[in-house]
Amino acid sequence: MEFLLQLDGNILLFIQKHIRQDWMESFWIFITSLGDTGWFWLAASALMLIPRKTRTIGITAILAVAIGALLTNVTLKTLVARIRPYEVVEGLKLLIEKPHDYSFPSGHTCASFAAALVYYRMLPKKWGIAALVLASLIAFSRMYLGVHYPSDILAGLAIGAFAAWAAVYIVAYMNRKSKPDSTAKLE
Repeated sequence: MEFLLQLDGNILLFIQKHIRQDWMESFWIFITSLGDTGWFWLAASALMLIPRKTRTIGITAILAVAIGALLTNVTLKTLVARIRPYEVVEGLKLLIEKPHDYSFPSGHTCASFAAALVYYRMLPKKWGIAALVLASLIAFSRMYLGVHYPSDILAGLAIGAFAAWAAVYIVAYMNRKSKPDSTAKLE
């Protein structure tokens, strides 16, 4: 376990030393802001509620983000109570305002991948791929800015994938249940 914790910290220090550039800070701060409280994904999904053609996609993505938030921000962050890396990793510089919650798992990553994976499954592939690229950028931004360990990101991604799968399954089940059974006998 100690090895994994050290690896987490070393990856962040590598990013800080070899990848961070002063001229890129504003870009990464903007990218990370798209994941704040999942607002970008919720707004995009809410817009999908308007046309009938994409309504199910919007509902599914909103449900996925909600499931992910329940698992990450409401449950696991409090249970695990992992301190943020900028408080523990010696020499790591924080580039944004200090978050007021725990580190594990990444809620930004969870919300982003929950919605992006729904989009990937239900929208034309070009839009799904674009959503996955944005989700990946948001996830990376959390490490770049010094607020999450790589393992927080991986856990957020895994929980987001589960949330997307669960939402797709739940919405498909509800849609099947709400359709009249054509084989039912009339009395």
